[in-house]
Amino acid sequence: MRLTPTFLRSAVAATLLVGLLGGCHWFKKDSELYKDEVAARPLEVPPDLDKPATDAAMKMPPTASAAAPSAPVAGAGATPLGFTVPGERDAVFTKVGDALGGIAGVTIASRAQILGTYDVDFEGSKFLVRVTKTDAGVYVSAVDPRGLPASGEAPVKLMASLKTALGG
Repeated sequence: MRLTPTFLRSAVAATLLVGLLGGCHWFKKDSELYKDEVAARPLEVPPDLDKPATDAAMKMPPTASAAAPSAPVAGAGATPLGFTVPGERDAVFTKVGDALGGIAGVTIASRAQILGTYDVDFEGSKFLVRVTKTDAGVYVSAVDPRGLPASGEAPVKLMASLKTALGG
């Protein structure tokens, strides 16, 4: 029998086919854990994922109730932009609305009692007057739409007028 290239290719292909199909049992897992149904097999968790992350990116920022401001919040230039008034939040919210209505030059664009905010225009500045419940009473402050202390002269003047009107 003569060895032709076609015969050699066929022989190599047959040998590879038998080797691949017959050798699959070499890679078979013999562990008892993997012989069960797929749903009953144990979950493999990488070692670094079995504990909660402790890096700074995973920490929650302090909440308003945990960091209840009892002192005035300092805004730009260390000017106080808030004060505390004794009483309940809803009652103080109504008093703030009445006081804002009595201050010349104040325009209330909108009010949201659920959120405890008044959207006001005063001396060309637009900002929010926020009323929040704290442990010491109710905190009235001027903030920008992002929730940061409002900057400028208008919020400072309005907070001083509100503090006088509410007795804070």
